[in-house]
Amino acid sequence: MSSVDSFSAIPVFVAVVESGSFSAAGQRLGITKSAVSKRISQLEETLGARLLQRTTRSLSLTEAGEQYFEYVRGALTLAQEGEDAISQLQGQPQGVLKVSTPMVFGRLHIAPLVSAFLRRYPGIQLQMVMDDNMVDLVEGGFDLAIRIGHIPESRLIARRLAPVRSVLCASPAYLQQYGVPLTPDDLRQHNCLFYSLFRGGAEWTFNSSDGPVRVQPRGNFQVNNSEALREALVAGLGICQMPTFIVGPDLAAGRLVSLLPDYPLPLHAAYAMFPERRHLPAKTRVFIDFLADQLGGDQPLWDDPPA
Repeated sequence: MSSVDSFSAIPVFVAVVESGSFSAAGQRLGITKSAVSKRISQLEETLGARLLQRTTRSLSLTEAGEQYFEYVRGALTLAQEGEDAISQLQGQPQGVLKVSTPMVFGRLHIAPLVSAFLRRYPGIQLQMVMDDNMVDLVEGGFDLAIRIGHIPESRLIARRLAPVRSVLCASPAYLQQYGVPLTPDDLRQHNCLFYSLFRGGAEWTFNSSDGPVRVQPRGNFQVNNSEALREALVAGLGICQMPTFIVGPDLAAGRLVSLLPDYPLPLHAAYAMFPERRHLPAKTRVFIDFLADQLGGDQPLWDDPPA
């Protein structure tokens, strides 16, 4: 294996370490697991040292592997930033852009923008993965993630794209049968539907003039998909808190009714999250700028115009 070949194996080695397995690294790089294994074996042979301890169930770095990884990871990052800087000088953004989005938000508000974005930037190849679970950008090989709600402390950079407002709501049929709650405490007498991946925790928190009011929702339906909750709400199953980017049309059409106006839910936002880098790739920058422009800024398209 020549020195040129060993250099080309560095991204494969880094992907294996960051992904935790040969198969995950192969998926990230778009090559087979066997091709990954072969490249690592060739690299170890060239270096004359074992870099990885392999068992049927685990993969770990040797002492030599740890030292090599620390050196080559920094070198690979610098090389990628150099490519990004040159790409920006060349003008037209290009390359593969891998983006993670929440399932429903991605389907309703990101996917409809894809055609216009790719027509404007034909040199970009967009790979969009929609998943409501929190993904690791580095491990998954993502350039960018769209996230909604509370953003935990991390090494990622966050750019706010648009506010995300939520409302407590139910169908007119449900309210006619079971009554309209007037305070958060009244919800104890109602069937409360719950989004099981809600990162705010098991409680619902409302704002009031006396401070936050917390309620433990009780009901007969929990699900990890917001559109399934919307279907249940419209069908009259119960009460739920929902973002207006999902139920805005239902509120406007009267299929759902907003509740507890004196107890608003906390305001969140949609963010573009990306790793901190000296040179933000042009492909990433133009996609973030495009989303910020198309989503409507401080008054997103899915909300009613201010009164």
